Amino acid sequence: MDTTKSPRVAEHAADGLEEVVFDVFARGCPSRPTMEHVTGRWGGLVLVALADGDMRFNALRRRVDGISEKMLAQALHALERDGLVVREVRQAIPPKVEYRLTEFGSGVVARLSDLIGFIEGNMAGVLAAQERYDAAKAAEAEPAGGSQAGPAVPPAAP
Repeated sequence: MDTTKSPRVAEHAADGLEEVVFDVFARGCPSRPTMEHVTGRWGGLVLVALADGDMRFNALRRRVDGISEKMLAQALHALERDGLVVREVRQAIPPKVEYRLTEFGSGVVARLSDLIGFIEGNMAGVLAAQERYDAAKAAEAEPAGGSQAGPAVPPAAP
């Protein structure tokens, strides 16, 4: 038996069992879909919106500007399945459904909130970089010698 361990495997000293260490960079790692749910177009925004407390579906939809009903439902299902969000049905007439963060979801939101603050705090630099990039690409697209057009050709006589 090989006594060397893969760098992606750890051993529990207490029970001698091996445990896989998850690696989001590995194609088959089950952590990758969760990463996609958190960092995709809508998942992170839904999670951060829930940081303010329990919310109903339509309140979430209003908070996350631009998300469709279908995409919000899909995001909530994925986040619930991953253990980031809990869907709670409260008995009322009509029934009241609310969503809230789990402890794991709150931990993810803390990190996302830091990232959002960092991005928003640096947007002036981002916008300036985008302008420089766009100007450089536009200059590359111009033909050599500038955008001078040749002499106008009069229409052919009938």
